[in-house]
Amino acid sequence: MTTAAPSLPTQQKAWAKAIAQPAQEFPLTPLTVLSGDIPTDLRGSLYRNGPGRLERQGQRVSHWFDGDGAVLAVHFAEGQAQATYRYVRSAGFTEEEQAEQFLYSGYGSLAPGPLWQRWNAQLKNAGNTSVLALPDKLLALWEGGWPHHLDLHTLETKGVHPLGQLRDNDPYSAHPKRHPQTGQIFNFGIVPGANATLNLYRSDAQGHIEKKESVPLNGIPLVHDFVLADRYLVFCVPPVRLNPLPAVLGFQSFSDALMWQPKHGTQLVVVDAETLEVISSEAVDPWYQWHFGKGFVNKDGDIVLEVVRYPDFATNQQLKEIATGQIKTVADGEFWRICVEPQTARVRSQTCLIADHCEFPHLAEDQPTAMAPTYLSIQPSAQDNTGELFRAIARFDPDTEKLTVTEADPDRYPSEPIYVPKQGGDAPAGWVLSVVYDGAAHQSELWIYDSDRLTEAPICRLHLPHVVPHSFHGTWRPG
Repeated sequence: MTTAAPSLPTQQKAWAKAIAQPAQEFPLTPLTVLSGDIPTDLRGSLYRNGPGRLERQGQRVSHWFDGDGAVLAVHFAEGQAQATYRYVRSAGFTEEEQAEQFLYSGYGSLAPGPLWQRWNAQLKNAGNTSVLALPDKLLALWEGGWPHHLDLHTLETKGVHPLGQLRDNDPYSAHPKRHPQTGQIFNFGIVPGANATLNLYRSDAQGHIEKKESVPLNGIPLVHDFVLADRYLVFCVPPVRLNPLPAVLGFQSFSDALMWQPKHGTQLVVVDAETLEVISSEAVDPWYQWHFGKGFVNKDGDIVLEVVRYPDFATNQQLKEIATGQIKTVADGEFWRICVEPQTARVRSQTCLIADHCEFPHLAEDQPTAMAPTYLSIQPSAQDNTGELFRAIARFDPDTEKLTVTEADPDRYPSEPIYVPKQGGDAPAGWVLSVVYDGAAHQSELWIYDSDRLTEAPICRLHLPHVVPHSFHGTWRPG
């Protein structure tokens, strides 16, 4: 249930100040350079999405995932940058703005009011998780509903979009994958029921759904991401199942009604990307994951995938606590490489590549997938990270298995690193962009790194007009 907004703890970490108050929007504004120079050949737009409002009239959401989505756009051209930050004006956001109170349930929050009112309370499509840049529109994505259509330049919300084939009860999840050769876009959605259904979607490069198939699942699991590996899709269905009755009756939020059931193991499901039909399925030892890195088919025809693995579902409690401004639960993810035989879904090998807590893997997409480095958020192992958000970003090179870490100052918090390829030139190289919250100065900045010199100071730091709360995912759209 939503609770009165707590006074943030006096011993809070610096990151908590970024989410203590609802974010302030700002219109298209030229950005001030704090240090260095904007590369003249950096042309395009960075988009980031995350929960911008966690509080309304003294009430606070009960899970970080339930904040209203707000999108940052930074447009680069001719050595200049301008940015805008706007809320996703979903129907639920608009109604709650007018009512000046929360009205809807969320992933981890219950609608206000007595129990009988909650039985029919709808979930709010917060549009707060990720973004997909299409040729003529930006999509703000959320797990449980249709995407919101935003203007690519101004971020004006145009309404939800069915992408040609979505029906009323068809969710379009927050981690679509674009095929590097064909440009086709793959995604999925979990449709709840006595047993859930996994909807699979294949779209053209404009986002229009061309093919749709459904796969039955056991119970109602939580599936957040998947892997595209050339001609295969791979889903790792963790042993998390919804206890539906308390959630449906309004006794518990969906988050609180999710149960960790390791006896089921993690189910690997391999799907043919052309037909969207299941090729194989196999249960393996249990783990939980939010996000995958890259996937590819090796010379032996096996699928190789990267994943941030957790030993259990404690990560959900940790993410819930972020909304309170104080993290007490320890839940560390490790970065693994797993090799899977596609015809049987059996694991041939698995290796832990990074034992330090890390998340948000992002691929250098301009290079052959097998050899492309992966960029991540990471906790510096030499520091006391108790109660902290990520304070460093890193690059993992698969050929040498070298991990390069660049740490921010103790009270600075970089977001998911986004790799941007340089246009032209022979050698693979690019930039790495990260929105950084400076807790000491209570301001947000955009840092630009040279991807080949990640341990050096950023080549440019840009000042954002207002604080941008910690966000989830972003993307780059070339100009």
